[in-house]
Amino acid sequence: MLLPIRVNIQPRRTPYANYALIVLNVVIFTVEFTVHPLNGQFVYRLWVEDLMLVPGFSPWWTFVTYAFLHADFWHILANMFFLYMFGKNVNDKLGNLAYIAFYICGAVVSGFGQALFHAAVPVPTLGASGAVAAVTGAYLVLFPQSLLTIVYWFFFIGTIEVPALYFIVLKMIFLDNILARGQGNIAYDAHLAGYAFGILMTLLLLAVRLVSTDGLDLWTMIKRWNRRRRYRDVVAGGYDPFSGTEARRPVEAVEKKTVAQMQKEEDVRDLRGAIVKRLDEHNLAGAADLYVQLMNVDSDQVLPRQHLLDIANQLASSQRASEAAWAYSQFLAHYGNYQHAEQVELMLGLLFSRYLSRPKEAIEHLQRAAERLSDPAQLRMCRDELAKLQS
Repeated sequence: MLLPIRVNIQPRRTPYANYALIVLNVVIFTVEFTVHPLNGQFVYRLWVEDLMLVPGFSPWWTFVTYAFLHADFWHILANMFFLYMFGKNVNDKLGNLAYIAFYICGAVVSGFGQALFHAAVPVPTLGASGAVAAVTGAYLVLFPQSLLTIVYWFFFIGTIEVPALYFIVLKMIFLDNILARGQGNIAYDAHLAGYAFGILMTLLLLAVRLVSTDGLDLWTMIKRWNRRRRYRDVVAGGYDPFSGTEARRPVEAVEKKTVAQMQKEEDVRDLRGAIVKRLDEHNLAGAADLYVQLMNVDSDQVLPRQHLLDIANQLASSQRASEAAWAYSQFLAHYGNYQHAEQVELMLGLLFSRYLSRPKEAIEHLQRAAERLSDPAQLRMCRDELAKLQS
């Protein structure tokens, strides 16, 4: 079993529309059922069946109302859990009114997807799964590089972080709705229609700039891939004056470097802007992930002092020792006159000593820290670590 339990980004504003949709679904669910007078079992109230979607028979409004009905407790729990997890950031990105409109349109398109393929079998359809799939598809496009914490349960239980792009495409779309078709009474076509709507509509909104891009969404990734593809085509050959077409021959290295440098500068600019945005949102985990990406693109890039220190501390607290050590080392190299540099030296020394097995570097940093530390507890920790390394 693979179950996502959280994302590593948080909305900047309270997602009121998402909370309202969750509350509305729960309230409707609580009044859907009544107790049968003869057998004492829970059954649908009479009006519920009139609001279900029956392909080929239902009136037009049921393409909306069916999405606010649920079959049982586990049905609504699963849908509202995924709506809460993915919807809050989509709500933040789109705004409250646009998000509600997007959700309802996702429900309608999902209903049409179910009706299109099942008109000959008029089985009632209900549930927010299609609308939630649309929201999940939007999350995939807007935040493909965000990390999902996944609980896995096979022979043992544990957690792992996976990029949203891979998990949503491979697990939630391909495995759960394509390979698993036919298992149980599940509206797979409604789900797939919802995912398709969410992905394609969000790409369109980004393409026409009705939704702002932060340089890390799927639309930007596609544009970068296309630029790189065109660049590879250009540098693969030169110009043939006799045929008027490109001939396969090497180009000047300086030309390749110029184009590559332009691409690199654009990537750096996008990543630096996204880091600042994540920090403004108080999303340190997201900023730290982007910093690591920035270092992979250009390790000579240096962030402002406080930004770099916050990210280094976040990496250290997340037990990403090697990446934290790089950030602290970069901080000391460029901001060595920082008034609390001895504390950074202490952190770096502890990382080298306890996690990275680099005693020589650890001793150097701990000795420098010991010369300036004034806090008794920190000084004692520093000296104890030095004694252990030098023994």
